[in-house]
Amino acid sequence: MNIREAKQEIIRAVRAYLDKDETGAYTIPPERQRPILLMGPPGIGKTAIMEQVAQECGIGLVSYTITHHTRQSAIGLPFISRKVYGGREYSVTEYTMSEIIAAVYDQIETAGVKEGILFLDEINCVSETLAPTMLQFLQYKTFGTHRVPDGFIIVTAGNPPQYNKSVRDFDIVTLDRLRRIDIEEDFQAFKEYASRARLHGAVMAYLGIRSEHFYSIRTEVEGRHFVTARGWEDLSRTIQVHEKQGIPVDETLAVQFLQDPDIARSFAAYYDLYKKYSDVYRVPDILAGRFFETGEEGDDRSGGGCTADGTDRSPDSRETLTIDPVRIQEMQDAPFDEKLSLISLLTDALGQSFAGCARDKAVQESLLRELAQVRDGLKEAGSQEEAQTAKSLRTLAAGLVSGRSDQIRRTLQKRKDAGLPAAREQERTQRKVSAALDELARLLREEAADRPEWTARDQYAMIRSWFAGREEQRQEAVRRTDRELSSTFRFLSRVYGEGQEMVLFLTELSAGYYSLRFINEHGNEAYFRYNRILLLQDRRNVLRDEVLRLL
Repeated sequence: MNIREAKQEIIRAVRAYLDKDETGAYTIPPERQRPILLMGPPGIGKTAIMEQVAQECGIGLVSYTITHHTRQSAIGLPFISRKVYGGREYSVTEYTMSEIIAAVYDQIETAGVKEGILFLDEINCVSETLAPTMLQFLQYKTFGTHRVPDGFIIVTAGNPPQYNKSVRDFDIVTLDRLRRIDIEEDFQAFKEYASRARLHGAVMAYLGIRSEHFYSIRTEVEGRHFVTARGWEDLSRTIQVHEKQGIPVDETLAVQFLQDPDIARSFAAYYDLYKKYSDVYRVPDILAGRFFETGEEGDDRSGGGCTADGTDRSPDSRETLTIDPVRIQEMQDAPFDEKLSLISLLTDALGQSFAGCARDKAVQESLLRELAQVRDGLKEAGSQEEAQTAKSLRTLAAGLVSGRSDQIRRTLQKRKDAGLPAAREQERTQRKVSAALDELARLLREEAADRPEWTARDQYAMIRSWFAGREEQRQEAVRRTDRELSSTFRFLSRVYGEGQEMVLFLTELSAGYYSLRFINEHGNEAYFRYNRILLLQDRRNVLRDEVLRLL
C-alpha cells in the first residue's frame, strides 16, 4: 500500500486499541494489542505520518530512532539493591528505568495526555547487543523490567534488506506478534501531500514529467545513488528560501538533496527552464488579466478578462485588445513539457493565493474566539464599572487582549516542552493570532492614553471596528483570488480552447487541497462552467464509443 493508505490503517488501529468498554477498560487488552511494524523504503514519510496520526487522533507521540541507542540506554543501568528472601537479606541487581520508557512518562506528566504512540524507527537495524532486548520489547512491551504504560500504542518502522546492510530479520515467533504493513513509494500519494504542504512548483512540475525520478535507488561501481521523497521535500523548502534571499539554485545545491548525480543534473537543468518559462509567460500578467498585449512603445497594456469573441477587455475602459495571434500560435505549438510547466506555474501561483485565503480565514476564526473571551471580560467589568479606577478601566481591554495573547504563547510552549506533535499550519496560525492580538493591545493602549474617560462599551466598539477592518481585507483577498482564477481560465480557453491543457489544469485544481477548498467555500463561475463542458464532452465520447461498438 502507499503511505496515505498506511496512515489510515494506523488511525484505525489506534482507534481500535484505545476503544474502552462500559467499565472503562480497554476493549482489546494492552497485552493483546500487537505492535505495528511499518516496512518500507527509507525517506517515503513513515515518520511524518506518525505526527499526522497523533495530531488527528489527539494523542501524544514519543519518537526514537532506535539505532541511536545502546543496550544501557534502552533497558537502563544496573544498580545493587537489598532484598529479603526467606528471612535472609540478599544483594540484588536491578535496573534504572529505560530512557525510552521514562520519556513516555515524562510526556504524560508534562502534557497531561495519558494516551499516545511510542514510535521506534529503524527497528530492524539495531546493534547486535541490543537485538535481544528489541525482540523482548516487541513480544512483551517491556524494556528490562519496565513496561510501556497502558494507553501508549507501539508503532515501529524498518527498511527492507535491499536498502540497508544492517538489517536483521525477525524470527517467526516475533513476526507472529506484530501487525506488519508493507509500504511502497507512490508519486500520486506524494502529490496529495505536496499540495497541502505547498512544495515548490518546479519540483512538482519536474516530477510530473519525470515521475520515474520520484524515488530511485541504483548501485554502480562508484557507489550507491538514491533519491527519496524526503530529499525532494527538503530540496523544495530550501529552494523557496534561496529564491526569497536571492541565492542561486543550481546542480551543486540539488545534488546535496538528490544523491544521484544524473537526476540532480536533470532537475537543475529543468529548474533553469522553469524560471525561464516564468519570465517568458509573465504569470502575474496572466493572473491579472493582462496577458501578452503591449502598447506601441512596448509598454504593458492592462486587461481584465476576455469577451465572448476571445479578446481582452480592460476593466478600466471600453478599450478592447486582441491577444497577439503569433504568440498564441507559438504557445499552441510548444512542446508538451513546456505546456505542462506553464500549467504548473499557473497552479503554483494560484496555490499561493488559495493557501493565503485559507490561512487568513483560520486566523480570523481563531481571533473571533479569542475576542469573544475579551468581550465576556469587558461585560463583566462593565457591570462593575463603579468599582474600577479610571486608569484601570481605560486599560482594561488592552490587558484582556494581552492576556489572551500570552495564553496562546504559553500553550504553544507547553506543547513544545511536552514533545507533543504540532501541525505546522496550526502552530503558524496561532502565532499569527498572537501577533495580531499584540498589535490590537498596542492600539488600545495608545487610544487609552488619549481618552480620559473610556468605557468598556467604547473599548469593545474599537475592537469590533478593528476586527471588521481585517475581515474586509480578507474578503478583498478572496475576491482578488477569484478574479485571478477566472483570468487564468480565460487565458487557457483563448490559447488552448478545451483541449488537454484545460483538462490538465482542471485536474490539478480538483486534486489540490487549497484550490478545492477555495472553490468549495467561495465557488468560481469559470471553474464550474468549464468543468461541466468537459464532463459533457466525456459523456458524449463514452456514448459515441458505445454506439460505434454496437454498430
